[in-house]
Amino acid sequence: MGTCDTVIEGHLVLVVPVPQLEDFVLERTRHYDDSFVSTDSTFVHAHITLLAPWVVAPTATDLALVAEVASRTSPFDFVLEEVGAFPDGTLYLGPDPATPFASLTAALVAAFPQCPPYGGRFEPVPHVTVDHVAGGATVASTRSALGPTLPARCRADRISLQRYANHGCRTVAEWALGA
Repeated sequence: MGTCDTVIEGHLVLVVPVPQLEDFVLERTRHYDDSFVSTDSTFVHAHITLLAPWVVAPTATDLALVAEVASRTSPFDFVLEEVGAFPDGTLYLGPDPATPFASLTAALVAAFPQCPPYGGRFEPVPHVTVDHVAGGATVASTRSALGPTLPARCRADRISLQRYANHGCRTVAEWALGA
């Protein structure tokens, strides 16, 4: 099984894409660091992270384990509406319900115990990152900027394996939920 301890040219992340917020998150990504804007048409910048960082060089066994977790999870609906702020200033939207995301993360952690969420620095909280106070944004200004986008009614239908690297963000693989 792959290891999570060495990062080479970016890192791999398992996410649920949230295409309903892609335009907003893509614009904010450009604002902060356009080297993370992907030219891969399958890459979705707006996402809910399930497990990061993930293995550096996934094996066929690693990929099969993710496929197994995805196959055991039916697609589900969720809503994004309330803007919140983490203590570090990250502005986010939390999904309602959050439990299916927490369950997916728990299943992936059970499959990959060598890859604790966020390197074990903090407990995972399902969310879509939408901005940061360091850029002058506030909860109120972000809520206003999202305006008619919210509430965003979404469907989790796949797990996406994404590589994040300067000038190299791309989708590596995807697994349909319930397939």
